[in-house]
Amino acid sequence: MTKTILITGSSSGFGKSSAEFLLEKGHTVIATMRAPEGRNQTTADELKAKGANIVEMDVASDESVDRAIQTALAVNGSIDVVVNNAGIGVVGLQEAYTPDDWKHLFEINVFGVQRVCRAILPHMRERGSGLLLQVSSLLGRICIPFYGPYNASKWALEALCENYRVELSRFGVDVAIIEPGGYATDFMDRLMPPGDQERSAGYGDFAHAPQSSLENFEKALEANPQQNPLDVSNAIVSVIETPAGERPFRTVVDKLGMGAPLIDYNEHLAKVTEGIYSAFGTQDLLKLKTQ
Repeated sequence: MTKTILITGSSSGFGKSSAEFLLEKGHTVIATMRAPEGRNQTTADELKAKGANIVEMDVASDESVDRAIQTALAVNGSIDVVVNNAGIGVVGLQEAYTPDDWKHLFEINVFGVQRVCRAILPHMRERGSGLLLQVSSLLGRICIPFYGPYNASKWALEALCENYRVELSRFGVDVAIIEPGGYATDFMDRLMPPGDQERSAGYGDFAHAPQSSLENFEKALEANPQQNPLDVSNAIVSVIETPAGERPFRTVVDKLGMGAPLIDYNEHLAKVTEGIYSAFGTQDLLKLKTQ
């Protein structure tokens, strides 16, 4: 069954490839991005030529998100799925990131998701169906150094999804998370450095550790071509095409070694969560009520 799917951050990376995959499968795709008639016009034109509806959206702006959702609904009539893919990363010493750096990152990775969800949820609740699919990260499950603000934003995103999953289950709105490992996409080229480089200098030689770590990781990606970014897009498509009520809440996508233990971690947390809800007699909230 084909669906109408809105994807944020469609100008590159997982967003662009997922849009292309979904179009190939006959779905209606609303590809949102900033500046589709400016710096992202080439990508916008490519996706439009393949059949996507292009809508301008800046997830950091309430007005932009509301306008984009209303435009998409006016053109398409309904939206079955929202893929919250837009996001930015970091690499650097956590102390060197200023409060403004943190605000900027959370504005996109956390508040941006909440903006989009709030804008579309009245429509989905009224219809009694829908899917909110968030692109998180394995760094939303475990912390490694030099990605501190990013780790924190993805941990926050995971909690946001946990709550939405329960609060929306009675209304037929499904919530799911994709948790990719690191992949060789242009996301890696846009990692945000710390705003206070003088603070980094206070660490002496260790101030070079974040860049060294990134370079070593990029070498690992080059040496392991099986870590294919298209796997993430395939996972997104798979979750979307799985029937409501049967979708996994979390889907790990990784072939570099972090994925397997975190699958076990997720399964253990699911059992802990179910046990706690059962103790309070609210375990039914963990199950989607379908029509």
